[in-house]
Formats: sequence, C-alpha cells, structure tokens
Amino acid sequence: MRRAVLAAALLAAGTVSAEPVGEVDTVFKLIGPDHKIVVDAYDDPGVKGVTCYVSRAKTGGIKGGLGLAEDKSDASIACRQTGPISFPKPLPQQEDMFSERISLVFKRLHVVRMVDAGRNTLVYLTYSDRVIEGSPQNAVTAVPVDRATPIPLKR
Repeated sequence: MRRAVLAAALLAAGTVSAEPVGEVDTVFKLIGPDHKIVVDAYDDPGVKGVTCYVSRAKTGGIKGGLGLAEDKSDASIACRQTGPISFPKPLPQQEDMFSERISLVFKRLHVVRMVDAGRNTLVYLTYSDRVIEGSPQNAVTAVPVDRATPIPLKR
C-alpha cells in the first residue's frame, strides 16, 4: 500500500499542470460560454526557476461548453526565469515539456524544450498537431542561463 501511494505521488510530481493566470472574452455567445483567450502558467518540471506562459484561443458556444469544439491552433508562449535556475538532473537535447488535448480526439497543444548548449540557453517552442495533419503555426521563446550555471545534458 505504501509503495502504491509513493509511486502515485512521484508520478504526480513529474507531471506538468496548467495554472490558470487569466482570460479575456473575444466573442459573446448567447448560449454557452463565450469564445476566449486563456493564459496558463507551466513550471518547467526539468528546470527549477523557469515558468512558461502560454496563451491560446478557447472555443465557446454549445460545443465548447460540452468539450466538443476544436480550439484554434493559434498559441503564443513566453518563458521567463522566475527564481534561481537549477537542474535536478541532466536534460535531453530536446524534450516534450507539456502536451494537452485541445479537441475531443484529434488535436494537441505541445510545449517542447530544446537546449542551445553553445549559448547556454533554453529554447521553448509551442505548436499544435493533429492525427492527420499538423499546423505550421508556432511560437518560440528563449531563457538564457548564466554561464556560471552550465546546462547539464544527458549523454
């Protein structure tokens, strides 16, 4: 029993969850929620002291209220140092930091972390994909890390 609880706690600690920051209505809908732009914060689970803010469209109306609407692929990202940067373990060169479903079945929003070792910089990319065809719409941001703290890479 103790092992199961510990395993569940460790699994939960490794997941990235969105923390809502705010939202604005963009289109009034008479029935169902309005169309919105939402802003969520994601703390990077592999890098202490970095938070990414992602804004994206959220479809309202009846379908949106029931979770059946497909959100648009538009998204924006800004990642910032929000505390002292440290690395609990070495990072892969590129890794999916976060992925979230944005339609009932087919579409996902991704945040990918890349390491630019030569510049000691963390690069974050957001994009959406579909099972059949992805979207070229994307956004990128970078967080430079002080040279006194080299980014450890997995070998």
